[in-house]
Amino acid sequence: MNWPDGSQWQTVWAVFQGLLLEAIPFLLIGVAIATAARAWDPRGRWLQRLPRHPLLGPLSGAALGFALPACECGNVPVARRLLAQGAPMGASLGFLFAAPVLNPIVLLSTWAAFPDRPWLLLLRPLGSVVIALVLTALLQQLSEAALLAPDLLEERRMGQPLATASLLDRRSGLIGNQPLSTTPAIAAERPSMGVLLDHGLREFLELGSLLLLGCGIAATIQTLIPRDLFLAVGQAPTLSVLSLMLLAVVVSVCSSVDAFLALGFAAMVTPGALLAFLLLGPVIDLKSISLFSRIFRRRGILLMLAGVVVAVLLIGQWLNLVLL
Repeated sequence: MNWPDGSQWQTVWAVFQGLLLEAIPFLLIGVAIATAARAWDPRGRWLQRLPRHPLLGPLSGAALGFALPACECGNVPVARRLLAQGAPMGASLGFLFAAPVLNPIVLLSTWAAFPDRPWLLLLRPLGSVVIALVLTALLQQLSEAALLAPDLLEERRMGQPLATASLLDRRSGLIGNQPLSTTPAIAAERPSMGVLLDHGLREFLELGSLLLLGCGIAATIQTLIPRDLFLAVGQAPTLSVLSLMLLAVVVSVCSSVDAFLALGFAAMVTPGALLAFLLLGPVIDLKSISLFSRIFRRRGILLMLAGVVVAVLLIGQWLNLVLL
């Protein structure tokens, strides 16, 4: 491939600006909602009543994505707190894996990016629920001691006695007499407006810098890589899914805006590959894999990675068989 000339760089710049201008509003809204959600302690009456059923548990956790909208960067600390405070394992994992897609901002951005593909608006959230159910069932084959990070496991064990009895029914002060239970006091504290604004600004700048990089990569690939070469890969039923899965790990920025990044590849790949990109990125990418070490041991992370790769590949293959 020859070194790009001036006209090609102008095209890259134009595509980059288009992707960025479409994505920035959704990133800003997503950060604002996530910051507001963090102002409230996720622990409440509902925490003690979340179902422990193997199916209803993950589904209830996934549904929390509507109440606690967060991208894959924001859902990890929320899921970690749920686990630390004694929430059912299934519900916590369901939230961790499905919430980045099942929130109004992501659904709205998906519709805005692909208004001509209504099947994508249906299959993306449905696929995320399927992936959450599969990963939850897979990870729960391990014991909590083998799955959870040591510090999280210790916090969870400390919180177990409180999880079996309603925290809100113990307002008489008995909780305060227990030295191990510092969570209620922490949960009662609300950060000041200044702290919230500072946190939101830093998160926006961090995600914004990643968004710039992602848009730059997407615009460059779309413009500079020979179209015939990309189409040769993108139209193969299996290879297209695998290539877009790899691209999702490298390029995916934030579930709130990755639908706009997918616009750069949508016309060149199979439907299954496009769906695979939008399903895999919100679960794992280069910036989020390290965050999982705050929740899982290495064995749990490897098992999760293997499970999500197989699940997304099968979903993408199925869609290609149906639509192609």
